[in-house]
Amino acid sequence: MPGKNILMLIGEYSEEYEIFVVQQALEAVGHTVDIICPETKKGDRVTTSVHDFGPGVMTWTEHKGHAIEVTVDFDTCKTDGYDSVYIAGGRGPEYIRTYARVREIVREFHAAGKPIASICHGLQVLVAVPEVIKGKRVSGLFTTQPEAELAGAIYVPIGPKAALRDGNLVTAEGWTALAAFIREFLGVLGTEIVHHPVGALTKAAAE
Repeated sequence: MPGKNILMLIGEYSEEYEIFVVQQALEAVGHTVDIICPETKKGDRVTTSVHDFGPGVMTWTEHKGHAIEVTVDFDTCKTDGYDSVYIAGGRGPEYIRTYARVREIVREFHAAGKPIASICHGLQVLVAVPEVIKGKRVSGLFTTQPEAELAGAIYVPIGPKAALRDGNLVTAEGWTALAAFIREFLGVLGTEIVHHPVGALTKAAAE
């Protein structure tokens, strides 16, 4: 099966791990990932963030992360050439959801029945397009629960290392769940990873 084309939606100060780890994991198994951000063009670099929790902190701390290069002009991006959309978390989703084109992009994937994935605060973008999550079981950082429920979704507190799949929709609470999240995301993309004994493929090719 050929690799899929994935569109990643980010904003300034979106979560670094939820960008780089997802991008590289998908590309490692043969998929293509394009990254877009409002008000940017191909080649622009966007600052990311690293969020963490620690003792004595009720919410999270934020630190500047590495910059990520945008691969497609936002204003000219068309969704028909992509098989799925993924929304990274962090601080970006809170403001990129105010862009009409961001909401339109999500609606286009939803209307086409294509997989949609979000992690952590990425759920805030889906809240802004309520028809996507209405009646669906979803997860995200705990702070997204009230607005997800107001949008008609069923918020499920699955814990920091689990992911949730409801049809073609994949969500998780945050970057600590990236292993489970990527596994579920690959599932909706139709990607199967098969393990072979060490050297088995080389031996078979030689024969």
